[in-house]
Amino acid sequence: MAGYGSNGAFTVYAGAAGYVFPDGTSADQISAARQRGSLVIDRYEVRFSGKRTGGYAQERAWPRTGATTYYGEATRSDLVPVAIENASYEAAFLELTNPGSLSPVVTGSSTVKREKVGQLEVEYATSSSMSVDDLVALATPVVTVIEGLLWPFLIPIPPAILCV
Repeated sequence: MAGYGSNGAFTVYAGAAGYVFPDGTSADQISAARQRGSLVIDRYEVRFSGKRTGGYAQERAWPRTGATTYYGEATRSDLVPVAIENASYEAAFLELTNPGSLSPVVTGSSTVKREKVGQLEVEYATSSSMSVDDLVALATPVVTVIEGLLWPFLIPIPPAILCV
């Protein structure tokens, strides 16, 4: 499986952003982090317009046919937009320096209500009616730089109107 972009382009991007890879980072570790970073971006696919250019067998969510930006500008069906690639690099760097941080494992039966460390004790507000989707949403980190790079490619969600 290949991530968006390349190891070389990721290294250039990281350097330009002032990021420093941990000492001894191998090319295989960089490739693995790019793969995990790309999987994070592909989780947004339901909010991207258009469809995979290569159909369901296409490995990644991009490139897309019929995709447009928030402003209605068409994207090329044979290229991955630079912002998508850069968002994957941001996710890849987080995964490289803290593996698994963008893909938390959530189990509804083992949520912590009260936690005590030494003399400090914290009780968290919980709801017994929380769904698994709610728990996943609470556990999934929001990385504003990734969100900022992706937002022009996300389908606007109009406010819901409830009719009774």
